[in-house]
Amino acid sequence: MPLDRHQLAALLVARLHRDRAALTSGFRGSAPVRHFVLDGVLPERWLRELAARFPAPGELRLLDTLRERKRIGVDVERYHPEIGALLYAFQDREVVAAVESITGLRGLEPDPTLYASGISVMGEGDFLNPHLDNSHDGDQRLYRVLNLLFYVGPDYDPAQGGNLELWAADRRQPYTVPSLFNRLVVMETGPRSWHSVSPLRGLRPRLCVSNYYFAAASVGGAAYRHVTTYAGRPEEPVKKVLLGADAVLRNALGRAFPGLLRRTRHRRAAPPREQGAP
Repeated sequence: MPLDRHQLAALLVARLHRDRAALTSGFRGSAPVRHFVLDGVLPERWLRELAARFPAPGELRLLDTLRERKRIGVDVERYHPEIGALLYAFQDREVVAAVESITGLRGLEPDPTLYASGISVMGEGDFLNPHLDNSHDGDQRLYRVLNLLFYVGPDYDPAQGGNLELWAADRRQPYTVPSLFNRLVVMETGPRSWHSVSPLRGLRPRLCVSNYYFAAASVGGAAYRHVTTYAGRPEEPVKKVLLGADAVLRNALGRAFPGLLRRTRHRRAAPPREQGAP
């Protein structure tokens, strides 16, 4: 049975409210980055059908650098309508309010332009090195405070890699959150929220739908500003040096030419029409 944006939002709200107490406790007590995990979020049969409708990797934009290798997309009008419906269901005001009640973070705002979010497909050999997210939204106005990751790849085996990793500031050993089918991870993102995706070693693709929530104040309330900043993994000494230099250069350019931060292909030019998602 097809589900539209509003029906999906209602399902999300009901699921978040059902486990609110446990999710709140989990978020407050989690480390090294505050987060909560919710499993069995949406009807499994519907989600399996949605996964089969994901665009082929070749239809998405490939990012392939020392920092990361993955395919991403925000062109929702080119995808099956229910992919856009799911993306924008997470931006429903009641869903945002439910997440606020769990995390205790107020004034959260979703981003209809999908700046640096959208869908991603990762396959064998893909990875995402430890990094801090860009501090602000696409207009450099609001702080990025929450990352919502919803995994839609059926029968995903965590042993093949592709799992979310959360790191303490020393980046010695990650805390791993498996990217399991029908799992939602909501994680705080701030000046110390190091995270990554472990390298994939299997053939089954990792499919993810992601959103960011923004706010006028940063996590912790302190003012800060930086571009997405990457680091090498503990077993990558050469990458540590190269990505360290890369971080210094890119942050210097960002401070000198802030307009460059608004120029990205990974953002929609304007919010979609209400029926466009659908």
